[in-house]
Amino acid sequence: MTTLADVADMLRNARRKAGLSQEALAQRAGVSRITVARMETLAKGDMSVSALVRLMEAAGYDLKPVKQGHVRTIEDILTEQRQEASDET
Repeated sequence: MTTLADVADMLRNARRKAGLSQEALAQRAGVSRITVARMETLAKGDMSVSALVRLMEAAGYDLKPVKQGHVRTIEDILTEQRQEASDET
């Protein structure tokens, strides 16, 4: 992820994967639907970090830094293993 357009795509994809409309995500995050639409399309050419964090959390995602070149963290692997173990039971 290197541009605001990449961040906008990430937000849109997270919302869609969560099965949420812009309105539903906005309500969960405590922002307006217009804010979601603007952030997904970069209508303002800028976005609020605090709103982005709230929206990602409302879609069920954490926003965290990951060193370039590393796709998965140890935390990601452990989470996957825990999920697999719970699926088996």
